[in-house]
Amino acid sequence: MTRRPTVVVYDYDSGNVHSAVKALIAAGADAVLTGDRTAALEADGLFVPGVGAFAAVREALIAKGGDEIIERRLAGGRKVLGVCVGMQVMFEHGVERGQDVAGLGEWPGAVTELNAPVLPHMGWNTVTPDAGSILFRGLEEERFYFVHSYAAQKWELDVIPPFPKPQLTWTTYGDPFLAAVENGPLSATQFHPEKSGAAGIRLLKNWVDSL
Repeated sequence: MTRRPTVVVYDYDSGNVHSAVKALIAAGADAVLTGDRTAALEADGLFVPGVGAFAAVREALIAKGGDEIIERRLAGGRKVLGVCVGMQVMFEHGVERGQDVAGLGEWPGAVTELNAPVLPHMGWNTVTPDAGSILFRGLEEERFYFVHSYAAQKWELDVIPPFPKPQLTWTTYGDPFLAAVENGPLSATQFHPEKSGAAGIRLLKNWVDSL
C-alpha cells in the first residue's frame, strides 16, 4: 500500500479550518490540524490558512513561531501551500485600511485593496494559469471560490536562471490580480480550494501528489 503524504494544516487560531483538513484527506493526504512545531517542520506538506485582516493573521502566525517554521521548510525545499490571507502574508507588506504592515517577505511586493465597484470579491471566478502549472493541471477551465477585498496585483520577483520561472495564475475582478503562485517549494492561492468543490479537491490532489 502506498503511503499517503502527511500534511499539517497549521493551527495558529486563524479561524475554522476543519474544512481544509477534510478536503486534504479527500485529496489523498494524511492531514491533521495542529500547531505543533515538530509536526509542522517534519510533515511532507504544510498548509497555511488565513482568514481576516492581514495584520492580525501575520501577528498570530508570528506569535506561534509560524514564520520561522515556514522559513525553515522553504530553506530545505519542503513544500508549503498558503491560502487566502495565508497567501497574502507571504508578500513583503500589506496595505489595509491605511495601515502598511510588514509581511513575511518570501516574495517582494504589496497586497492592496482591489479596484472594483463592489467589495468583497465573493463567489466563483475563472482563472488563467501558466501553461506549466502543476496545481492547475487538468483544471484550466474550472472556477474557484473567492472571498476577499485585497490581493497582490503585481508580480515583482525577478528569477535568474538556473532557478525555474514561477508559475503565475491570474484572474480579474475589476482589475487583474494573482489568483495563485507556484514558486519552487512555496505555492499559494488567493481563493479557497477547500470551498471550491470538486475542482478544489483536484487542485489539492495535484499539490499532494507533488509532495
